[in-house]
Amino acid sequence: MSLLQNWPAYKQLMRLDKPIGTYLLLWPTLWGLWLAAEGMPRLDLLIIFIAGVYLMRAAGCVINDYADRKVDRHVARTKDRPLATGTISAQQALMLFLGLCISAFILVLFTDPLTIKLSFFAVILATSYPFMKRYTHWPQLVLGLAFSWAIPMAFSAQSGHVPYIAWLTFAAAVLMTVAYDTYYAMVDRNDDLKIGIKSTAVLFASWDRTIIGILQLLTLTLLVSVGHIQNLGWPFHTGLTVMAILFVYQAYITRSRERDSCFRAFLNNHWASLAVWLGLVAEYGL
Repeated sequence: MSLLQNWPAYKQLMRLDKPIGTYLLLWPTLWGLWLAAEGMPRLDLLIIFIAGVYLMRAAGCVINDYADRKVDRHVARTKDRPLATGTISAQQALMLFLGLCISAFILVLFTDPLTIKLSFFAVILATSYPFMKRYTHWPQLVLGLAFSWAIPMAFSAQSGHVPYIAWLTFAAAVLMTVAYDTYYAMVDRNDDLKIGIKSTAVLFASWDRTIIGILQLLTLTLLVSVGHIQNLGWPFHTGLTVMAILFVYQAYITRSRERDSCFRAFLNNHWASLAVWLGLVAEYGL
């Protein structure tokens, strides 16, 4: 069955019906672009990176479901995914993944040589993440690296190099991702324990919320350092204040560790990350 004929299943596979993952990837990417340009980035780069976010997030979802196709049928939240039900075959999923990666790479070819080199690491990280949960309790760290790698790429594309400030911002985004994806993993923790899937939620156990809080505090500390180095003023710090308030809200709603509250906390990070970008927009102006 062709992609067009089976579009609803392919749409579900690429999570086009659930844009939260795209948002969580997009906002840190825009942090990088705005910081690198010290304001509105070049229009061509803005288009390339936004399109790249959509393509690579879709590719990441496809390869994730390919890796988990035999596991997903045993997890309540994922048992109806197209690869778990057989609506889409493993070969079709791999072809789609390849097509999405090639499309993203074509976009990168319109940037500079350093950004093109960095893009290879992006594909390696996106491809390896789904398989990490079989070998390590830290797949969330690999996801953080994958989701944040667009930051050094944004600096490279905009300025031709990757300065210290880019790596500070990158580190902040990685820590934030580990924190919110641990909330996400807490939703599936009981199922993961039964089938032997590893995650930071399983590793942290009863220390989960405490460690998430520490990671979020480190995220804020790094972003405050970025603001200090770049001499950013009250608009940026207002964005960080909103982020801090939302982090406290997430801790509050997950105090009982109920699945629904953990998932709500995960979703809430979209607003926390958006607040930082809006702070940068207000700081530099459009």
